[in-house]
Amino acid sequence: MKTFKPLFLALLMGLAVLSSCRTEDDLSIDPSIEQSLSANSPVANLMSKTSLNDGSRDNIIDNASCINIQLPVTVIANGTEITVNNTEDYQAIEDIFDANNNDVDTLEIIFPVTVVFPNYSTAVLNSYPELFALISQCSDNDFDDDIECIDFQYPITASIFNENNEVINTIDINNDQQMYDFIDDLDDYAAVTINFPITVILADGTTQTINNVSELERAIEDAEDSCDEDDDNDYNDDDCNNCSTNDLEDVLVNCSNWIVGELEINDNDLENQYTGYVFNFGTDGSITVTENGNTISGTWSASGTGNEIDFVIDIPSLPDFNGTWLLHEIDDDNGEKEISLEKANEDELEFKSNC
Repeated sequence: MKTFKPLFLALLMGLAVLSSCRTEDDLSIDPSIEQSLSANSPVANLMSKTSLNDGSRDNIIDNASCINIQLPVTVIANGTEITVNNTEDYQAIEDIFDANNNDVDTLEIIFPVTVVFPNYSTAVLNSYPELFALISQCSDNDFDDDIECIDFQYPITASIFNENNEVINTIDINNDQQMYDFIDDLDDYAAVTINFPITVILADGTTQTINNVSELERAIEDAEDSCDEDDDNDYNDDDCNNCSTNDLEDVLVNCSNWIVGELEINDNDLENQYTGYVFNFGTDGSITVTENGNTISGTWSASGTGNEIDFVIDIPSLPDFNGTWLLHEIDDDNGEKEISLEKANEDELEFKSNC
């Protein structure tokens, strides 16, 4: 009969105990190359830019895309005090500025305020000179570092490994600031993986499922310059983000008896010359203008999407209205519809209808 020596038997029992006590989570796992992230890699740098704090949303207040002012903040717009509690309240400032196109718009910030930098650090400012000093350090407002044409859909889960390829932690990332901090700390870990699949949101609101790091890098690169990030100080150039030619046609055709609310040609206000002129737009692209019993005919057409919708008017008897106008805004002001149009030379046209 075969017998075991005591020492060998003890070793064998010890191995059995170690094997029985080790859990599945303690086992070594080789992080997949397709899911692994490393500091300063191309995909990590793209993820960092995608999660940077976007400072351009409040440019109507601070005129700086590299910082934003933490809300709430109180401002005085053309003499009216407004407390801005959320991003939707920026529109209240714009409405005040748009109420009169012939005045000089002014905005005063009530200090102290807290500003937030791209990396989410903050500073308290007590005066305009302190704010202007920060603004002067911003690069060209039209080009900041953050990537705004693609967003992460949270939460996202990541696994942290040690030198032995053992999972030592699993973290949930719930917002852009946490994502930025996570990428910033990558060099603190032996290995890191994203738990795919994840979902990203594109500029047009559609979503895309991402299954590995290579797909993520490609998706961000493809989306990086796919939209207008609106990093300038022209608060009026994004009023038709969601406009379509169908929206325009629905309003123009379904509402009747449009009048000229504003017409500015070469800095001359001409709307008073067209008091009593009534415009009606047909689905066939026709325009019928009536004035003091007279009827004038013309045509209209529209093409494009969003903030790039061209509105072409051709009324031979009314040359002030003719040409290609850019649709600026479709507005419903307490039951009064307004269609605002602009030309590249800053000519302006506004139709109004009680519809």
